[in-house]
Amino acid sequence: MSLPLASGRAPGRSLRFSFGLAAACALFLGTATAAETPRSGGQLTFGVTTDPICFNPHRSTQQNSYIVIRNYIDSLVAKGTGGRFLPWLAQEWSVSADGKTYSFKLRPNVLFHDGSKLDAEAVKFNFDFVRDTKNTNAAGELLKAVTAVQVVSPTEVRLQLARPDSGLLESIASVRLGLISPKALQSGDGLCAGGPALAGTGPFVFENYTRGQSASFVKNKDYAWAPGYAAHPGAAYLDRLTVRFLPEYAVRAGALSSGQVDVIEGVQPTDVGLFKGRPGFQFLVGPAGAQTSFTLNVNYTIPPATDVRVRRALRDGADIGALVNSVYRGTYRRAWSNIGPDNHFYNKALENSWGNDVKGANRLLDEAGWTTRDAEGYRTKDGQRLSIEVGYPQPFIRDNREVLIQGLQAQLRKNLGFDLKLRFITGGEWAQQLQKGNWTIYPNTYLPADAAQELQGNIGESGFIHAVADQGDKELFRLINDALASTSAEGKKKLVEDAQRRAVDQGIIVPLFSANYQLAAKAAVRGLSFETQLDSPSNFHDVWLDAK
Repeated sequence: MSLPLASGRAPGRSLRFSFGLAAACALFLGTATAAETPRSGGQLTFGVTTDPICFNPHRSTQQNSYIVIRNYIDSLVAKGTGGRFLPWLAQEWSVSADGKTYSFKLRPNVLFHDGSKLDAEAVKFNFDFVRDTKNTNAAGELLKAVTAVQVVSPTEVRLQLARPDSGLLESIASVRLGLISPKALQSGDGLCAGGPALAGTGPFVFENYTRGQSASFVKNKDYAWAPGYAAHPGAAYLDRLTVRFLPEYAVRAGALSSGQVDVIEGVQPTDVGLFKGRPGFQFLVGPAGAQTSFTLNVNYTIPPATDVRVRRALRDGADIGALVNSVYRGTYRRAWSNIGPDNHFYNKALENSWGNDVKGANRLLDEAGWTTRDAEGYRTKDGQRLSIEVGYPQPFIRDNREVLIQGLQAQLRKNLGFDLKLRFITGGEWAQQLQKGNWTIYPNTYLPADAAQELQGNIGESGFIHAVADQGDKELFRLINDALASTSAEGKKKLVEDAQRRAVDQGIIVPLFSANYQLAAKAAVRGLSFETQLDSPSNFHDVWLDAK
């Protein structure tokens, strides 16, 4: 294999790391400097936009749930700055020359929150549980290439693959494959509800949860196995962490200003000035490399989106850049691909290659036969209005994304006579649509992972289109599958870039803006940072409160 997997060492050899280097990486991310001495103790309250639908990492598909889940769930491997993979619950690992065998040596003396031991049997139980199609686990797709999980010894587990998977370490580092006590996994489907029964190995223990209000966590005093990017290996500095669910922007900002909370995410663009550069506060912006851009994913198997001319008109019929600037006031970048612009695999050549071509979009619709208009000015054909619905699951709405879609809706009506309907649906309705393949346009930022996995999860044959994949774009599927199986970094990059180009050219995706997390906090909160694998706020393991 020629694909670099961790520190640039040749595959087939064990990849070893020291916590000294890891700590240096963490300091770069914004944790305490050498001149500061972190202090233990205290409580912190974190105000977030959305209440998790599910607290079980194996089942959750909600981006904003992971910033909560990461506080009690660890992974085998950590992803550090620069894309390097670092030790966590696995202290070292090796990859066979053919890329089909991964061996992980576990850190000794790690305990789940329920007191049970993390060993190779526990890892096997987790991965087999996730892979078993009888269990409801959204994370199973991340282990698609794995054919067997073997216990070599109490401290070594081996994964056998049917084919090379260039994104496997990315999957292993994901919170979605975070490890849960086997005892907890066997307890039934109640883990989505959170609470003490959800036993991970993380720096905080889940204490309790009140839907729509808050979740609380207490320090795991035995914690001594922090990820390789952490600033310190031991227990968290904070004694207690409370997460409050505050969906209203003004309420969140007001809660921070008045001291009711210590940190907030999802800062409204108009509220940035309340905290950025202001005495007593701090404002942090995360990267936009791991997670995908906020994108309209078009189900091209359902009319009228079966016509590529309709999809291209939808793509080009509005000034997306102006809409993004209007809604976000320069805090977000307009997107050109569903891969984030800070990602190594981002296809920069797509910039300025599409969009804001109203004349061309109208010409395409004329050619497609949508030449008549109804009483409201919408285009029609054979008595049918040119209309496509955006079904937006209510639990996933945040950051004024629905306002952006409404702006797009207005421009498409004015510019093209295109009826882009926006309907808010329940999470259950979205799940049913996904299963049947009858959704029309789904807006989302996909779960962060390897770039090829991102494409597969969104627009690949096992992604949102899976129920009707037999009608899908076979060339796009080929590019994504070849990228996943590639053993060449250069070859994989070319395939991922070609897949992005294909998706945009065919109007299968309409990228809107490049998402990133923004945090505002009291100045006394130290050690805040962002997790590279998620592009989201890191857990609160390294966070401490300055008493000065």
